[in-house]
Amino acid sequence: MEVLLYIAAFIAAAALAVLVIYVVITLKATQRTMNNISNTLENLENQMQGITTETTELLNKTNSLADDVNQKSDKLNILFDGVKGVGNTVNEFNESLRNLSSHISNSAAKNQEKVSEVLKWGNSIVDFWKKKRNK
Repeated sequence: MEVLLYIAAFIAAAALAVLVIYVVITLKATQRTMNNISNTLENLENQMQGITTETTELLNKTNSLADDVNQKSDKLNILFDGVKGVGNTVNEFNESLRNLSSHISNSAAKNQEKVSEVLKWGNSIVDFWKKKRNK
């Protein structure tokens, strides 16, 4: 019976030794994995610092570009206001010409006989002048 007790103790010791060996192997593998993760995180941190710097520069350039676009847009608004003023002036001039033309047409219609007489006199004067010039 004593032999069985020794065999059982030996098996328990061997099992414990095998268990300790596997735990040590697992812990070593975990340590290597943790070291790799640590290196990866350090590299990621360095890359993030570079990205942060570039992002800040890009944001500054974007803000500068937006300011420039706003300034040019304001200048264009002034130009469009000026063009609008010119358009209004041209419209007013056209309206004035229409009114003048309408007034002349109305006056000519009212004074058609006088206009006809003036045209006859004008033609007579032109004919007289041509004859005098030819002599």
